[in-house]
Amino acid sequence: MRILTFFLLILSSSAYAGNQAYEALSAAVRALLQQSVSDQSSPHLVFDNTAEGEAWLSEMSRRLERKMPDRQTRTDFLKTVQYEASRAGLDSQLVLALIQVESNFRKYAVSNAGARGYMQVMPFWVDEIGTRGQDLFQLRTNLRYGCTILRYYLDIEKGDLSRALGRYNGSLGQPGYPALVSAAWRGPWAYRQDVAGR
Repeated sequence: MRILTFFLLILSSSAYAGNQAYEALSAAVRALLQQSVSDQSSPHLVFDNTAEGEAWLSEMSRRLERKMPDRQTRTDFLKTVQYEASRAGLDSQLVLALIQVESNFRKYAVSNAGARGYMQVMPFWVDEIGTRGQDLFQLRTNLRYGCTILRYYLDIEKGDLSRALGRYNGSLGQPGYPALVSAAWRGPWAYRQDVAGR
């Protein structure tokens, strides 16, 4: 419990952004990732029914209120997180945990390594799989890239979340970053539909 408390104190006060390492991509992988970041459909909640989506949005909005006081900004952010996470096959709460650790929910965060935005995406990804001029500080662009990159790392690590998170942060093989994200995922961002709001 002391370790979890320590992690949560760290998470509440700072960001823990690292340096995604450039790795050459095969032409097939590059094409697949380019296709993934180019989709332009409108973000919307992806749930089995409207009531589930509204319950999730209400609960996550309550938790995020201190970091994002403006209700509309918070709602747009959460809808975009949930949409982008869903389309990448990721858990929305995992993405929220990663954002907390990477940028502490700061839209214009820039790491010492040059990673940008909520999900701390390195600019080389725009050259590698995007379109010139894409702005990594723009909410949807940042979340689209971040979720696509994390999905890619999960795939190449055959579902090993700790290794995928290490790759995402540029700290592969070191337990600190994956432990921080996991603590946030299982702590402040844990969510179960059947107990939400109780």
